[in-house]
Amino acid sequence: MELVGSPLTATHAHPRSTPNNFLPAISTMASSYKNRFPYYPLPQTFTLPWMPRSYYKTAAINPTLAPFTKCAEGVTPGKTLPFVCNRTDLFTRYTPEDWYQSNMTNYKELENLRQNSERLRDDTCRMIQDKHQQTMKTQRESTKNLGVRVSDIGFWKSELCHELDEMIKETRALTDVKKRLERALAETEAPLQVARECLLHREKRMGIDLVHDEVEKQLFREVDIIKSCQERMQQHLDKANAQLMSNRGAQHDLERDLVNKQAAQRIDDRCHHLRNTSDGISYYRGVECVDAMITVPETWAKFTDTNIFRSQNDRAASAKLRDNIKTLLAVMADEMWSQFNTVNVAFTNCISETADAKSKIQSHLAKTLQEIFQLEMNIAAIRKAIRDKGPPLKVAQTRLDERTRRPNMELCRDPPQLCLVNEVYELDETIQNLHQRLRDAEDMLQTLVRAKSVLEHDLGVKANSLFIDQEKCMGMRKTFPITPRLVGYV
Repeated sequence: MELVGSPLTATHAHPRSTPNNFLPAISTMASSYKNRFPYYPLPQTFTLPWMPRSYYKTAAINPTLAPFTKCAEGVTPGKTLPFVCNRTDLFTRYTPEDWYQSNMTNYKELENLRQNSERLRDDTCRMIQDKHQQTMKTQRESTKNLGVRVSDIGFWKSELCHELDEMIKETRALTDVKKRLERALAETEAPLQVARECLLHREKRMGIDLVHDEVEKQLFREVDIIKSCQERMQQHLDKANAQLMSNRGAQHDLERDLVNKQAAQRIDDRCHHLRNTSDGISYYRGVECVDAMITVPETWAKFTDTNIFRSQNDRAASAKLRDNIKTLLAVMADEMWSQFNTVNVAFTNCISETADAKSKIQSHLAKTLQEIFQLEMNIAAIRKAIRDKGPPLKVAQTRLDERTRRPNMELCRDPPQLCLVNEVYELDETIQNLHQRLRDAEDMLQTLVRAKSVLEHDLGVKANSLFIDQEKCMGMRKTFPITPRLVGYV
């Protein structure tokens, strides 16, 4: 017999209503408890299978008979019954209406939970699809940007390669012109040394020939022109060295930029061809937070453009300098050759004048020698005439002396006496005149001898001048460099 108020009879006080749907499984219902622990995604270290204590912690939770929703929490203490162990009288805990209402509430809540779960699944599927499409779109955009970046790097790399080739060609051309300039500068030493030796040799001229003539003026001008050419060549040589240093600096910047571009293109091209199925991809936690970039696209392009612009400016300056050097070499060769020919013409004229003077001196010397010979013959004739006048004078004076011994009145001034006296006077005057002519002839002979000595000295001076100008100076000036050597081609 059952007792009144027994929970066994209370459970069957009303017929059981058939629910619209079957109740879900216990495992499904357990997940719908409202007072369950919220789900927190565990860190990666706690989700690893070799740490089973996480499972034990989950399994250690004691199940409770709390209601599924908080609507049961509103039941007043008067409506709840104490536990069997605490009660002293027989009475039921809940009424059938409570039981039925609790079941209906749970059914409705479960239905809402299933609907929410279905919406959550649908939303999750849509989100997965949207995120997948967005991820693919973002990846395609990144791939496209990487492709554009590779194309940009390729463009600038081609520009750098072109400019680098042009700079290398220009540097080689400037180096060749610089070598030509150095050879031309070395070739000017020989003409300068020749001009100086010509001046030194002409200092050995003697007497009146040591004159500041046109040849000496042109030689000094030649020395000045060669020194001026050397100074200009040295200045352009210094400019060429500085320009070569600048060209090599620009070339180094281009090469370094090109190496960086090649490395960047290789890296970006590898990144551009990476796919989700590619080998070598991995997680790099926090790499998106690393910002090691130092440029933006504008400054990146401006850096390469600046290097190319600097190289172009250096190439233009180098080409202009090469043209200036070539023009300078041609102008200097013309100036030096023109002055060389001018000096040679002056030497030729001077040699001709000296040879003509020497010829005239020789002619005058021959005439002087002939005159000296004639004068010596004349002097000999005068001396012979003086000697020849001695006997007649002796005869006349002897006659006069003998006639002074005539006796007395015989000492007559007769015509013979007068004639003898006149004869003596005449002979004395003749002898005196001959002596005077002899002195004059001897003086003239001395003058002619001195003139002969002067002519002979002048002849030696002229011969020395001719030897210096014709043999020494003109002999050295036959080795003047040809035009190709003056412009540095040989």
